[in-house]
Amino acid sequence: MCTGDNVLTARSIATQCGIYTAGGIIMEGPVFRKLSDAEMTEVVPRLQVLARSSPEDKKILVEKLKSLGEIVGVTGDGTNDGPALKTANVGFSMGIAGTEVAKEASDIILMDDNFSSIVSAIMWGRCVNDSVRKFLQFQISVLNASILVTLVSAIAFGQKGLVLSAVQLLWIYIIMDPLAVMALLTELADPEVLDRKPDRRSTHLFNVEMRKQVLGQSLYQTFIALLFLFAADTIFKYDRARKTDQEIISWHSEISTLIFNAFVFAQIFNAVNSRKIDSQKNVLRGILKNPWFLGITLLLSPFWHVSPFGYPDTESNLTQKSLSRS
Repeated sequence: MCTGDNVLTARSIATQCGIYTAGGIIMEGPVFRKLSDAEMTEVVPRLQVLARSSPEDKKILVEKLKSLGEIVGVTGDGTNDGPALKTANVGFSMGIAGTEVAKEASDIILMDDNFSSIVSAIMWGRCVNDSVRKFLQFQISVLNASILVTLVSAIAFGQKGLVLSAVQLLWIYIIMDPLAVMALLTELADPEVLDRKPDRRSTHLFNVEMRKQVLGQSLYQTFIALLFLFAADTIFKYDRARKTDQEIISWHSEISTLIFNAFVFAQIFNAVNSRKIDSQKNVLRGILKNPWFLGITLLLSPFWHVSPFGYPDTESNLTQKSLSRS
């Protein structure tokens, strides 16, 4: 807290607001500005109240925090807050009581002069950042799995043996993926995101849990697809020796249909798993609070995907085959 009030007044206000705590430092502006660079580096991390501070003192404090790798937010309403608001990573000014200088220097204007609006802005900002991460987590796992499956099938059987055709991949990428991403982007802001510590500027977009999710989903989907591709005869006890060439070709089409629909199934569950990008194990937590996610997920159901395959033209283009129940 930076204020022009004297130390006693600043200490009382900071204590009542929970800003000043045990182990913190209260310092006056004239003393602060005389500190050497080394002394300032040692004091600033524990500095909680800066009393009798001038506009230049506030600016120096913001610059020092930024040099230490911190992302600095400043709230102010007066003309003397202008330099600090301009220097900070994010400057908040008051829309009602704030001066024009403060409004011009700030990045965000609080139209209701309510500090709780800052909390809402941070919560929704983190929600947007998490939504981008969820999208990348889902999209990269889909790309990895489809590339691996296509690559292995092409190496094993050549171009004619591709387990996923170009049209099928387009169906996944153009029809299914955008809807799944829309479902993830409709997630509401959870107040629990405020319990997290702020991310540093150097924080990677992909955290450890996201990398585990992408790797696990990619390997799992690839394994299922290749299992049906190479072991379908054994799993379904299909005897090629007793079948004609036409029956074998038809059998290949049925296996391709099975793999494609299994791949679609995997992406539906992948979208649900991508709702969490941290160490939480319960991916269904809060899902009933988001009707948009539930509606889009139902739209991505296998019935919606399989329905076009009943028409002859579509069936021919997608190389699908009706699966036998026997």
